[in-house]
Amino acid sequence: MANIRPFCMPKWGIEMTEGTIAEWMVKEGDAFSKGQTLCLIETAKITNEVEAEYDAVLKRLLVPASEEAYPVGALLAVFADADATDAEIDAFVESFKPAETSVAAKSGGGSAPAAAPAPAAAAPAAAPARTPKKIVTNRPISPEALKLAEEEGVDIEEIEGSGRNGRITYQDVAQALRPDRGPVLRGTAPLPAEIAAIFASPLARRIAAQHDIDLSGLVGTGPRGRISKADVLALVKPAAPAGAVAFGAPFELVANQPAVQPFDKVRKVVARRLTEAKQTIPHFYLRVSAAVDELMALRKTANLVLGTKASINDYIVKAVALSLVKHPAVNVQVHGDEVHLYPHADVAIAVASPKGLVTPIVRQADRMHIAQLAAATRALIDKAQAGRLGYEDMDGGTFSVSNLGMFGIEQFDAIINPPQGAILAVGGVNKVAVELPNGDIGFESRIQFTMSVDHRAIDGALGAQFLQTLKALIENPEGLFQ
Repeated sequence: MANIRPFCMPKWGIEMTEGTIAEWMVKEGDAFSKGQTLCLIETAKITNEVEAEYDAVLKRLLVPASEEAYPVGALLAVFADADATDAEIDAFVESFKPAETSVAAKSGGGSAPAAAPAPAAAAPAAAPARTPKKIVTNRPISPEALKLAEEEGVDIEEIEGSGRNGRITYQDVAQALRPDRGPVLRGTAPLPAEIAAIFASPLARRIAAQHDIDLSGLVGTGPRGRISKADVLALVKPAAPAGAVAFGAPFELVANQPAVQPFDKVRKVVARRLTEAKQTIPHFYLRVSAAVDELMALRKTANLVLGTKASINDYIVKAVALSLVKHPAVNVQVHGDEVHLYPHADVAIAVASPKGLVTPIVRQADRMHIAQLAAATRALIDKAQAGRLGYEDMDGGTFSVSNLGMFGIEQFDAIINPPQGAILAVGGVNKVAVELPNGDIGFESRIQFTMSVDHRAIDGALGAQFLQTLKALIENPEGLFQ
């Protein structure tokens, strides 16, 4: 049996209920090929060209081009192989039952050749309920457009239709209801007489006019030599791609070979220790933020009074040291199955040196005045950047502080530096909106802290208590001068 397929009124958008065949591009008995324009279908809102998605023959044309509207799913024509008989077509038409909803162009699925769905036009603004006024007119107008005009009391004699042959569409009436929102549609752009006289599809003529293409002498690939959209598009010069190079030669790939740089001794040690730490230490993470407006104000005053240049990081190291002394179970080193607790805080500070990341140690930072701590930190940073750190500067430590805030980093997770039990990652200062006591909205400066903790030695509650003390010292910095 021959392959027979129905061509039904498609459904474009959830609001479409009916459509009109404005023009057939093929005749009954004509063969057509994939991509060829079959017909123009006009709805209350759009006019679309329907293209074939497979090769076939229009064996039976049931609905000719006219102003009559047909519901979605109505059988418009029958496509089949060339060897299909009239008896087979008659039997197919007689037994055909339209689906409840028809979708355009799914070959073999009982619906129409596809056309790209179009966006639904904006519905007119809601208006007070009114009694529809019957409109009697000889002007061509779509059913939906007439219904809207009657409901809104629009004088259609003042509207110039933009549809085929001046037909008034739904958009024309909707536009007339809101003249202050845009121009009234006045139909399609007029075509030059020399283009209008060419045997071509409407869309092909419009494209030719837009791109100033001369269609005279062009032999179309459509039925009887009709010029199609594809014929005209083949003559359109492609636009330059976005971002094309305006000057010089076109972009060309060049060799992209790596420069091999072996690890030096320091980086080898750092890489080995960090890999072992991440693989063997059960990390977990605790996060907290603290307001630092008072700390920044106090630092500015203290630096003037004490004649020092202590940084925000120096004050954070001091706060960490005091918090460690208050929570000695966090001020630890882990050695195998043993936890070593220390009475004073030896705080390591992460420094980016020419040889890589190093962590020199501020010894007994809890016992130092802020000016002494700032001087010790500055000396260690200078030695690290000069590559002069010794073993005694790096050995041990009970806790580490890694600060990337000066690089604009807001928050990050650091890897524990064994045998220490934890490390604090410090982000940058950020302004955030907060609710003030009087209910107004204000802004304050805050820093994000993330503590990476070795779960073998430090539990979550203990780490949280340490961060509570640290947060209190940061937000009430007078306690740093005890």
